[in-house]
Amino acid sequence: MGAAVLAQAHTLEPLPAGVSAGQVLVPQGVYAHIDTRQTQEMLQTLTQGSAEQQQAALERVRAAPERFQPPVLYAMSQVLFKAKLYHEAAFWFYAGQLRARFDVNRSTDPTTRQAVDALNQVYGAPINRYLFQDLDRALDLIANVVAWDRKTPYDYDPHWINLHGMQAVQAARDPQSAGARTAASLSQPPSEWAAIAERTRAKYFKSFQDAITGMQDKLPPSPPAQPSR
Repeated sequence: MGAAVLAQAHTLEPLPAGVSAGQVLVPQGVYAHIDTRQTQEMLQTLTQGSAEQQQAALERVRAAPERFQPPVLYAMSQVLFKAKLYHEAAFWFYAGQLRARFDVNRSTDPTTRQAVDALNQVYGAPINRYLFQDLDRALDLIANVVAWDRKTPYDYDPHWINLHGMQAVQAARDPQSAGARTAASLSQPPSEWAAIAERTRAKYFKSFQDAITGMQDKLPPSPPAQPSR
């Protein structure tokens, strides 16, 4: 059920903290049961598949985005951007980013945050450049992402994020210690998830709002309107 390896040289997801490229760590204990097979298959298709295979993968995600772990949404954004579907690419990039942040926030391992940073580095630069060419459009898109996230279920295993934290690395290096962890110990209590999700959305939107306001304040004033003759 679990990923074949925690990290390997050709991994398509970000490496866990403290793991170098080429290093192989086998998930132990509860981590061995975290199912990322669909994510790995989709990442393989979206990054290396034929045009027809990529299009089929895009349609799968569009039809049921709630079923896919955030790295798939990130990879989807890259395919769409290369196809010059810039606005849709930006939507899925930020949707993946928001959901990944929620998964970090409901995890009990704070070191998983580096996975979001790594995904942003891999996929974010061209999309950020595109979006912030129009600050009003940027804020509207983020508002739409937040609204979509609020109404769209999370029908995927959120523990994918735990494979990218130091607790998983330590368990892989010391299999005896892995037995101390249970599936329930990997996340905050499910009864708290709705509140965590709402706090994550609020903080996410405000961070963009503040950034965009700062950018707007630095823009040169518009020239005064010329009187009509």
